[in-house]
Amino acid sequence: MVTSTKSSTKTQSREIKLQGGVTASLDQSSLTVSGPLGKATKDFSSIRAKVTNGSSGIIRIESLGPRKKDLATFGTASSIVANMVNGVTFGYTYKMKVAFAHFPVTVTVKGDSVKIENFYGERETRSGRIVGNSKVKVSGDDVIVTGVDKEHVGQTAANLEQATKVKKKDQRVFLDGIYLYEKGRSENAQE
Repeated sequence: MVTSTKSSTKTQSREIKLQGGVTASLDQSSLTVSGPLGKATKDFSSIRAKVTNGSSGIIRIESLGPRKKDLATFGTASSIVANMVNGVTFGYTYKMKVAFAHFPVTVTVKGDSVKIENFYGERETRSGRIVGNSKVKVSGDDVIVTGVDKEHVGQTAANLEQATKVKKKDQRVFLDGIYLYEKGRSENAQE
């Protein structure tokens, strides 16, 4: 549950209540949120917002000033914390589709990278890096990226899409690649 308050100087604060077996710990400027699906960690030292771990399972985020830039940074910080709580509770899933017209593309997972073979008949293997603790599963023409950290899952999906980018050709004609078609919470969520 998220509650917001405004004071007379237009600084804002938001409290996020931790429920469903979710715990949080704050070590200087690094926030770690643990839940049923795992844990997510974020360093807030470069973000201009005050993050405190209150009592009875409440994380409090406060803006550092009334300026528009401070309030925008506050909104970013509170969204990051809310995404961390949702990630360790439900998880995130990005579904991607492998599209090819003539040359059949083979996608395999090897270690911390995804290998894309026979892309446009190229002999060179293209690869996309798996970020953080994201998991990549290939089943037929579908590539499913799952994890508890929304930033890591999204960056892994972007790496796969960028690995199959077609350069110096008309992208309306040459449509082969790996494309994102659905994103959201995991279906095997524990509620």
